[in-house]
Amino acid sequence: MHGAVKWGLGGAMLAGVLALAAFPAPIGLAMARLAIDARAGVDATQELPEGLHVALCGSGSPLPDPTRAGPCSMVIAGKHVFVVDAGEGGARNMTLMRIPNGHVEAVFLTHLHSDHIDGLGPMMLLRWTGANATVPLPIYGPAGTERVVAGINEAYAIDGGYRTAHHGPAVAPPSGRGGTAYPFALPPRGDGTPVTVLQRDGLTVTAFRVDHGPVDPAVGYRFDYKGRSIVFSGDTAPTPLLVRNARGADLLVHEGLQPRLVSLMEQTLRKRGQPGLAKIMSDIPGYHTSPEAAAAEAQEAGVKNLVFSHNVPQLPTRAMYPAYLGNARQKFDGTITVGEDGMVFSLPAGGKGMELRTWSVR
Repeated sequence: MHGAVKWGLGGAMLAGVLALAAFPAPIGLAMARLAIDARAGVDATQELPEGLHVALCGSGSPLPDPTRAGPCSMVIAGKHVFVVDAGEGGARNMTLMRIPNGHVEAVFLTHLHSDHIDGLGPMMLLRWTGANATVPLPIYGPAGTERVVAGINEAYAIDGGYRTAHHGPAVAPPSGRGGTAYPFALPPRGDGTPVTVLQRDGLTVTAFRVDHGPVDPAVGYRFDYKGRSIVFSGDTAPTPLLVRNARGADLLVHEGLQPRLVSLMEQTLRKRGQPGLAKIMSDIPGYHTSPEAAAAEAQEAGVKNLVFSHNVPQLPTRAMYPAYLGNARQKFDGTITVGEDGMVFSLPAGGKGMELRTWSVR
């Protein structure tokens, strides 16, 4: 009997292989139909309860990581969709996560390092055509944002003309191409007083200074909606400015750099005769935050949940997470999650808990 079962399973597998070999085009077409039906035109945000949500469309860093796009987070407040930072690959991940790019109402930049803006061009393009937008995408950020947006607009100007000529002004209205910068003023360095950047349908977005020197200005953001709150650290060294503005937040999305792992990279690069790259690895821990330090700040601020994004160095396997976190869990009483692309954290309106789901980016 056991042999008959094995033969039956083997026969079924063999039949499947033979069918695929004999009819590759029809089977491939059927698979394509299934894949298209699962994603095309679907809006995954309809699955979410009323409340405040953050979806990680990029949890990586400037270091190449096959499992993570550059820094990019979506905030969904009710029916409104916003993006915090636009790293490379973020807009593509939004599509894979089944969130229509055309739904993005604004982008908030924490600072102007290349890895936080190098996906802004695709983000603006896909939002334009996805929404048939008649006005450019609003881009909020610190001083200098206007130069970045103007440069990307110019870089995409020729392409934009092609899109309108090909698809017509109803699909790609010339007036909606690109982005419009909305730089905001901040208090002097060292002053963490928050400034209100946007208010819409019960949502308040505030920005506050952090410490990423010599990068200045650099900011974090706080989103408050229907009694729930999410704070983004941006890139920063440990600073009381963050603790002050994260006070009592339901969720803190914090950058993380593990100095011990980065030191291993530095040592390896020096041994292999690459002193320039080794110097970079030596420099970067000073203006970032270790997971242990971030956990201590979250504890001091009374944060309920801590998620690490902008993870440095690369973490191609979860087996590396304990080495990355170090003793962070001993410093924070709440939940700690190492962020991965596709993770969605939900804070239902009027509630106290947090829900985690994952939308595929594959």
